[in-house]
Amino acid sequence: MVRVLPSLTWGETVEYGEDLVEREGLYYKKSSDISFTGKVTGEQQGKFKHGKHHGPWTYYWENGQFLSNGTYKDGKRVGPWFDYFKNGTVDEKYTGTFKDGKKVK
Repeated sequence: MVRVLPSLTWGETVEYGEDLVEREGLYYKKSSDISFTGKVTGEQQGKFKHGKHHGPWTYYWENGQFLSNGTYKDGKRVGPWFDYFKNGTVDEKYTGTFKDGKKVK
């Protein structure tokens, strides 16, 4: 017997910065009053859940190099995060481990 488990639907995919706006700490599609749940592409790539960053995220410099990558939970950085200079080397000042959005080491 095959069981099908329900999965979280991430809604639609939009281009970050083109289709989203931030209002009072939450993100919305420009033409909507409902907080955005879905995937984003472009210089920032990840997912939003109820208007907050959620799950793995990657940010890119204009030259295509990594700027930053890590994980969000309910809009706050959690776990290991890595930040980079434009030349691709690690920026030790901002790289670290986060809990509830605060750097702990």
